[in-house]
Amino acid sequence: MPTPKKPAPQDADSAKTYTLLGADRSFYQSNTPGTLGGYQQRKIYGRLDCPSAIRAITRGGYVRHRVFFADEATAIAAGYRPCAVCLREKYLLWKAMRA
Repeated sequence: MPTPKKPAPQDADSAKTYTLLGADRSFYQSNTPGTLGGYQQRKIYGRLDCPSAIRAITRGGYVRHRVFFADEATAIAAGYRPCAVCLREKYLLWKAMRA
């Protein structure tokens, strides 16, 4: 008699959800992690490996006000600006557009 097949184990990541900030500034759950991080207090978005954000997190700050975005278009639509450290060129363009 053949051995019955066991169901495939669920991938641990498939059940994980991520809280992202949408263009309407509302939080929502996503199965996909955000590609950019943001700082709510100053309305700044940047790369997840931003040296400035990592320094702030290491010092114990920033974490309570950190948000995540699915993509850059969503961050901009939510009213956030590019980080002057990790997105220097985009920040300079943003700054020039405001002048």
